[in-house]
Amino acid sequence: MSNLLHLNLDGSNFFLADEVMRSMAAFPSLRFLSLEYSKLGGSLFANELPNLLDLEVLLLSGNNFNGTLPMEALASFHHLEVLDLTYNNFIGSIPSTIKLLSSLKVVSFAQNKLNGSLPHHGFCELKNLHELDLYGNMFDGNLPQCFNTLSSLKLFDISSNLFTGTLPPSLIANLTSLEYVDFSYNKFEGLFSFSSFSNHTKLKVVQFISNNDKFEVETEEPIGWIPKFQLSVLVLPKCNINKPKGNVLPGFLLMQNKLHILDMSQNSMQGQFPNWLIENNTMLEVLNLRNNLFSGTIMLSHTNQNIRLLDISGNLMTGVIPRLIQKFLPGITHLNLSGNSFDGLIPSSIGDLGELNILDLSHNKFCGEIPIGLLTNNSQWLDTLKLSNNILHGEVFSGNLSIDKISYLHLDSNCFTGSIGNVTTTDFLYLLDISNNYFTGMIPGWISNMSFIFELVLRNNTFEGSFPCGTTPFSFLDISANSFSGPIPSCLNMERLEHLHLGSNRFTGSIPTSFGNLTKVLTLDIGNNYLSGRIPKFLGELSNLRILLLGKNNFTSSIPKQLCRLTNVTLLDISSNSLSGSIPSCLHNLTGPSYKAFMQRVSMSGPGHSLDGYTGVLNKKLSIDDDKFFAIQDEVLFTTKTLSLTYKGYVLDIMSGLDLSCNKLTGDIPDELGLLTQIRVMNLSHNMLTGRIPLKLSNLINMESLDLSSNSLTGKVPQELTKLNTLSFFNVSYNNLSGKLPEMKAQFSTFTKESYEGNPLLCGPPLEKKCTTESHKTYPSNKEETNEQWYDVDLMSFYGSCGSTWFVFMFVFATLLYINPYWRRRWLDLVEEWMYTCYYYLCVLVRKLGMLLLK
Repeated sequence: MSNLLHLNLDGSNFFLADEVMRSMAAFPSLRFLSLEYSKLGGSLFANELPNLLDLEVLLLSGNNFNGTLPMEALASFHHLEVLDLTYNNFIGSIPSTIKLLSSLKVVSFAQNKLNGSLPHHGFCELKNLHELDLYGNMFDGNLPQCFNTLSSLKLFDISSNLFTGTLPPSLIANLTSLEYVDFSYNKFEGLFSFSSFSNHTKLKVVQFISNNDKFEVETEEPIGWIPKFQLSVLVLPKCNINKPKGNVLPGFLLMQNKLHILDMSQNSMQGQFPNWLIENNTMLEVLNLRNNLFSGTIMLSHTNQNIRLLDISGNLMTGVIPRLIQKFLPGITHLNLSGNSFDGLIPSSIGDLGELNILDLSHNKFCGEIPIGLLTNNSQWLDTLKLSNNILHGEVFSGNLSIDKISYLHLDSNCFTGSIGNVTTTDFLYLLDISNNYFTGMIPGWISNMSFIFELVLRNNTFEGSFPCGTTPFSFLDISANSFSGPIPSCLNMERLEHLHLGSNRFTGSIPTSFGNLTKVLTLDIGNNYLSGRIPKFLGELSNLRILLLGKNNFTSSIPKQLCRLTNVTLLDISSNSLSGSIPSCLHNLTGPSYKAFMQRVSMSGPGHSLDGYTGVLNKKLSIDDDKFFAIQDEVLFTTKTLSLTYKGYVLDIMSGLDLSCNKLTGDIPDELGLLTQIRVMNLSHNMLTGRIPLKLSNLINMESLDLSSNSLTGKVPQELTKLNTLSFFNVSYNNLSGKLPEMKAQFSTFTKESYEGNPLLCGPPLEKKCTTESHKTYPSNKEETNEQWYDVDLMSFYGSCGSTWFVFMFVFATLLYINPYWRRRWLDLVEEWMYTCYYYLCVLVRKLGMLLLK
């Protein structure tokens, strides 16, 4: 055993790294040692180092090693050629002592937690280096210019780091041995000339996926350059390709006929759609030109057996889908034509694409009915069907429809009619979205009795009756904007519910107590119904709740203080009810979480396509995700700036608002609301609130809309509110406010007189009423009450006004007595009566005073 040369113990589940490594000393002749995914953990070579002087290959990926890289310890392995420390937890920077491992040919530190800049005197001394993989760390700074001396380098992957600066041509031009290069997901800026690769005869894989708008790729300079390479993979999304020249398609692609994967999405490239890419590249498997500006039609004249993914969504394409598409693309599994202007009928031949797994035709102008083959078992592998936002019509669910394999079915935003009939499905249906159509009738019981339908969206149709109870553990249920009536079903399965939308129906009664079991719910929308009674206290126990919409109902009594326990809530709407009492000061607890809950629902990745673009020592493979948009993006209505706006998807992670408007709330606005520093919208209008506007509202630095109108607020509009630089809507109209308005600066310079109307004692711009004389006193910044005058009295004007008023009054009085004899007689009788009364009163008073003096 002491002469053992090759030892592979992958996945052995060791737990004591030190003992395992020390035991390797028993095999001094080892040249190959692999302990990948063996759960070693701890610090590598923390104690005794095994005496393996002949070791050439050391593979230790996936072991949760921590601490810094043990370069000095590894330097004792004088013949080490391959070092793989991928998928560990190493921290710190790469020490310059890596140069001591002069025999290294392959180095992979991918997927660790390394940081800092790369050493200028380290890698550059490794003249034999063939593969360098630093993917998925936190390296920053510029790439060392001396990297251009690594002339043997074949694989160069520094993707998913924080590198900055430019990519000078001189850095790449000398690396003529390169076969695989990936600089994606960094912070590079400036212009990169693709002709830097002009002499790279072995180049096969190039990936530059940009994540900022400051990086550009130029492929047309110098004019007429001819590449010496034949690429297998070219991935250049979001790279502003040929931006100065009008974002044209790279000309060198005409000479690339061995492409397997081509992704040039999100580059705003213009011109006619390059049909020749499909015809000339017979080995092409993936073609992704999503989110560009290509126009024209799809013209197919030759069969391409290999193409699996074709994504030309988000362009300006027109025309119809080729009638014989199954002949030209027989092996396609993912076809995405969404977001264009395709029209006409959907050809029935699509149902003959036997390998088709994902079909997205949404957001086009397709008309007519759905070919029956798309919704039956004629398509053996169809898993996802998206036909949303077209002009399709007809009855979809009539008769005995069989949905055999479809898991994700999007038919929303069309013109479908009819009721839901007897639909036979397997256990594959996970999502059904038929919102924004003209479906009618009752909801059949089969929907609630399915085993695996987790997301059901029936929003904005005319379904009626009551929603059937069943055992389906929905995760996403949206039946809002229909005509459902009666009490809210209390028998829904609450086990998985995360998003529940019941708003804009005709539900009556109270909120069922079963809602207290919504332990996972993130969104609860039951607004715009006819619900009554108190807001239940048990809603305060739904600790995961992010959005609570109870507005436009008939709830009474006060706001329960238990709602203050909802510390994760970011949107709270209880407006347009009959709530009374004061605003709970503890509502400042609604600070909202920092984690993202709604962004995660935007997409789910498909299986992807693997390709050996470069077969290296560590068999690094390139994987291109299909980006299947399966999950429903959560969507809610919330009133902002007097407009009812739709907030959807990841926006809900940054949106925060409180709407208590249109109730009967009394008392002061709590100072504690000034602690809601993340809030963007606050609406307390149309209540009976009194007192002053709290100065602490000036702490709401993210506020965009503040509405305090139609209350009974008094005092000034605080000058400190001008610090709210993000405020774009402000309304304090129809209160009892007084004094000089805040200075018209920053955002307050944009507010018109409509923001202040209905407050007769306010003055100053933008109101027409001017404050006659400005006070020279200093406004106190730490007190809300002040005796400061906002005006000075002009005594001459005051006396003149009083005198003229008295004169007019006496003149009118005398005129009336002169004209009317009856009134004159009555006036004289009244005067005479007053005289006698006064005379007798004085006589009695004098007599009493005399008697007191005599005593």
